[in-house]
Amino acid sequence: MPMIIGEIRRYLRDNSVIRVSRSMRDTAYRALQVKEEFMREHQREPTITEIADALGMKKAEVVFALDAILDPVSLFEPVWGEEGDALCVMDQVGDTKNTDDQWLEHIAIKEAIGDLSEREQKIVRMRFFEGRTQMEVAKEIHVSANEMTQRARELEVRFCRNRSGHRGEYEVTYYIRWQLC
Repeated sequence: MPMIIGEIRRYLRDNSVIRVSRSMRDTAYRALQVKEEFMREHQREPTITEIADALGMKKAEVVFALDAILDPVSLFEPVWGEEGDALCVMDQVGDTKNTDDQWLEHIAIKEAIGDLSEREQKIVRMRFFEGRTQMEVAKEIHVSANEMTQRARELEVRFCRNRSGHRGEYEVTYYIRWQLC
């Protein structure tokens, strides 16, 4: 009989949807045991930090282990429903960074930068992507600081014109850094 139970456990372990290492599962089960012990002693649920301290592990390791033993949930799993109008997990999950507007903005910026000369692209790359100061960029391209300031200003104005007024001139630096970095 123990051999049959062992084979069933092995089958379930090896044929599950997501494979989790044995050490990760062991860590999760020890964390659950510590949690139950703590609740019996203190009559409250422990924090992740308290569980990690009891196990002598990092907090992140305990969180990963506990997350690893959770059963996967389908995106189409109904969370709430009323009169046939169910709300699914997918409806709850949102991606605020990759919206349609931001994709279009990203493409427009790429095109606008592609329209610049090689030297202007170098200025934009050093200034906005590498985070260099205007003085550092001026030294690199062998111009005075005043000339660099004027060129940066011209690039911003031209960029804003190419963008059809989607962003104000003073928002360009901020916007380029957040969208393309």
